[in-house]
Amino acid sequence: MATTKQLLSDLVSGVSSVPSNYIRPISDRPNIDEVSLGNPIPLIDLQGLDGSNRSDVVKEIGQACQEYGFFQVKNHGIPEEVIDKMLCLSRDFFHLPESERMKNYSDDPMKTTRLSTSFNVKTEKVSNWRDFLRIHCHPLEDYIHEWPTNPPSFREDVAEYSKNARGLALTLLEAISESLGLDRDYINKALGKHGQHMAINYYPPCPQPELTYGLPGHADPNLITILLQDNVPGLQVLKDGKWLAVPPISNTFIVNIGDQMQVISNDRYKSVLHRAIVNSNKERISIPTFYCPSPDAVTLPAPHLINDHHPPLYRNFAYSDYYKKFWNRGLATETCLDMFKITTSNP
Repeated sequence: MATTKQLLSDLVSGVSSVPSNYIRPISDRPNIDEVSLGNPIPLIDLQGLDGSNRSDVVKEIGQACQEYGFFQVKNHGIPEEVIDKMLCLSRDFFHLPESERMKNYSDDPMKTTRLSTSFNVKTEKVSNWRDFLRIHCHPLEDYIHEWPTNPPSFREDVAEYSKNARGLALTLLEAISESLGLDRDYINKALGKHGQHMAINYYPPCPQPELTYGLPGHADPNLITILLQDNVPGLQVLKDGKWLAVPPISNTFIVNIGDQMQVISNDRYKSVLHRAIVNSNKERISIPTFYCPSPDAVTLPAPHLINDHHPPLYRNFAYSDYYKKFWNRGLATETCLDMFKITTSNP
């Protein structure tokens, strides 16, 4: 008896056309020939954060958050060996036999360690060309026992990477706090006990990449995202109504502002739409680390950024409420922020 394959990577080996449930409507396709190439988002050298020109680097970060919602960082302090191990391990995981990978499968978005496919298979109408392993990783001791044990070094190597990614996130949050004119530890203190999770995204080669997305345009629901990607291009960012390709630069990370940061900054900084496209001849790995408030933390605009000219634009809300709405609403609606805006009715 034929069994239905639950993961894209098992379903598509050997297919010569995209299955119908992955095909986007004509009005919602990547139009890859209209995408701007080049390297549009700022590349910031973090080495200066520890020295006398800290204020210059903080200013650069602030400008990037305001103008792009995205930037890349080099000299970030994460050893190249840690990065290489993480990328190798991720590829090895998705090359494991199907029966081994499927031990981690779940379609419940609230499960803290799970392998799944597309985005939210329970709610979406069109599927995305991606499989992913999503794991929670802070506090480590609460989650590491749920993680896969195959490949054998998975827990050790991923723990090392996630500790490094957390260190970088905290460094960046201090700089972003300062760039908004807030105390250096303001954002850090606003996050409750803090939360951190990670997705290991696997995009198999696609026979007709112009018909589908790895992930369609979306904004991230968290605070900031730190993205590690391999050397295969795929990320695109929306700037002034045009999609810009972001070519990978080895040993750098891409950082983007998420919805919670847009709220804290009272719209000074924007959580920007971005998407992943696929290609016909190479698999691609991307590993976003999502740094976020803990579920019970309350997000609100920083009081210091509110005055007569800048009234609060969002109501207070618990991060857990936001996150549930994000998953249930799905990526088709692009952003969840509108549901939490303060609406002012005209007299």
